[in-house]
Amino acid sequence: MERFRGWFLAAAAYNLVWGLAVILFPVALYRLAGLPPLDYPALFQCIGMMVLAYAPGYWLVWKDPKRYGAFVWVGIFGKACGPIGFLVAAFQGKLPWNFGWLICLNDLPWLPAFVLFAKEWVKGERETVDSER
Repeated sequence: MERFRGWFLAAAAYNLVWGLAVILFPVALYRLAGLPPLDYPALFQCIGMMVLAYAPGYWLVWKDPKRYGAFVWVGIFGKACGPIGFLVAAFQGKLPWNFGWLICLNDLPWLPAFVLFAKEWVKGERETVDSER
């Protein structure tokens, strides 16, 4: 599990920076994607707050992977739901396809490491339970 610690430190930093950027500059990402201005920037700021909320969890996993490793399941769920939600919205014409670059940055790079960590964490938990019997 130790080999994944860097991933969680990076995820904590990334979520901290990305969350704060979206909270402070909610229209900037839309401009970068060439989208029209937001009618309700506060809704995008709420997404930034949710992303920011993951940062302390990832930081805890970095500090103590064995103790806080279960948090990875919340991360996996979020990282899997992002691409699924984007694909549904894009196919329905509710989001332009060029908005998908956000998914490529925010979700997809983290999934392989999170899933591999989760497998190791579950194995460690099973070994702990077996040794306590």
